[in-house]
This record gives sequence, C-alpha cells and structure tokens, in this order.
Amino acid sequence: MATAKGGEKLDGGVLEHAVIAAQGWEGFTITTDDGHPATLAVVDERGQIIESGPELVSELWAVAVMSYRRFLIKEKALKVWSEPSGLFEERE
Repeated sequence: MATAKGGEKLDGGVLEHAVIAAQGWEGFTITTDDGHPATLAVVDERGQIIESGPELVSELWAVAVMSYRRFLIKEKALKVWSEPSGLFEERE
C-alpha cells in the first residue's frame, strides 16, 4: 500500500505510538506518531535501559544490512550480530 509520501506502508503493523521508516541511503528513522523525533532502546530483563540513542539505531542498521547482503549473495551466514567488540557473523 503506497503512502502519501511515496513510500510503502506495511500491512499489519503492530506499533501504537511510534513510526519506524527505513531508506537504503539513510538507515532507520524513528518518530512518534505525531512526527516528533524518537529513538530506540534496549531494555534488559530488569527494565534497565542498557543501550539507546543514535549509536544503537546505526548499529541495528549495520547488522540488518550485513545480514541482508549475505542473504542476497547466498552466503551461508547463519547469524549476524554486534557486541561491544564489533560486528560478527556465524557461518555454517
């Protein structure tokens, strides 16, 4: 389904208050439903925010792109992930 901004809206979205957009040259953009800037956070099992902000958004984008590139070129990387020491991928 096309949106007024010329993008494509996914059917069946589950978010109630946030808008997440992605463009290949820009990465993820996160806003509130009324258009104000927002960000992502990683929350541990105790409810503590352990990562947040633009660095998290950039790293999430890097992992997503690396995983998708591996898929496109049919490499057998089972998993791509990031941790404090860098980006990694697991192979068969």
